Amino acid sequence: MGLQRLLQLPRPGARRTQRLAQKLLIHKQVSPQSHTMTATPPTGGFRLMAAPLQGYTEAPFRHFHAEIYGGGESLTYFSPFLRIEKGSVRPRDLRDITSPLNANHRLIPQIIFRDATEFRTLTSAVRSAGHSHLDLNLGCPFVPQVRKGRGAGLLRQPDLLREIAGIMTADFPDITFSVKMRLGITAPDEWQSLMPAISLMPLSHLTVHPRTASQQYSGQLHLRSFESLAAACPHPIIFNGEITTPQQIDHLRQLYPTLSGIMLGRGLLRRPSLIAEWNSGSEWTLAEIRSHLLRLHEAILDHYTRTLSGDTQILSKIKPLWDYFADSFDRKTIKKLLKSPTLPLYRQNLPPA
Repeated sequence: MGLQRLLQLPRPGARRTQRLAQKLLIHKQVSPQSHTMTATPPTGGFRLMAAPLQGYTEAPFRHFHAEIYGGGESLTYFSPFLRIEKGSVRPRDLRDITSPLNANHRLIPQIIFRDATEFRTLTSAVRSAGHSHLDLNLGCPFVPQVRKGRGAGLLRQPDLLREIAGIMTADFPDITFSVKMRLGITAPDEWQSLMPAISLMPLSHLTVHPRTASQQYSGQLHLRSFESLAAACPHPIIFNGEITTPQQIDHLRQLYPTLSGIMLGRGLLRRPSLIAEWNSGSEWTLAEIRSHLLRLHEAILDHYTRTLSGDTQILSKIKPLWDYFADSFDRKTIKKLLKSPTLPLYRQNLPPA
């Protein structure tokens, strides 16, 4: 049975609604009916956000992505999380959020922490670096971070989050905060024990990836649990997860009209033109997608060539981008490219537009 037929049926039960909503997020041609989701109405308009991905979305990527695709007033970039290392903020994280390359785009630094001391240290450092908004990472599913109580590991610590809410208000009234989180660590209803603490926080928005940490980045999206969280939360809600086409942005807005925005992560890395296509109102051809992606790659590569030393260092920074860029090109071509041992050979093996 096709999706058009499914949409004409009486409202399904929870499990069937879950399956239907899942299909809406991966099909391109269906205009879904809206689901009931009471949430704080958007303030300041619908927002698109570029999610932080460790090792990928550092200042060079953000700068040249904004330059080539145009961020506009509707797009905000988030930095890979700043962390504590050997008792202090990791220097390279501070360099990322203070880079001159940040001048052409709106940036919100993200922090990851395990206790009130780390939170204070990181927040003070971000403020000293000249930023007035920071995002709290309560969603990183990387097992070593979770075991140490950071990222999604904080989802089992409602008392600590209540303490953090008090510190935000008392010690950092000049800072705007937001949170990015998962529904839970192993179960999609674990957010319920956290909502009293989340509600106390003075947040501009709450970004939710509707999976558990144990799912990592695969498996079903728990959209019923997402709806329940949004209904219980006093803050504007941003959706994050599995958005790979411009049509899916529209479908999600129709499914959840009260969303304040959408955060795009791996989908934007695989298709850097995604937001530009949505803003233009039409899909780009494969040739357009490839030509712009290669321009982005060339700009980042030129930057690394000027600022790093030696082929090995340069290639170690640029090659990981093909983990995502490769989706737009022939696999055999990319395999040959990634085996290139020197920069001249790498450039020679770059795919044509």
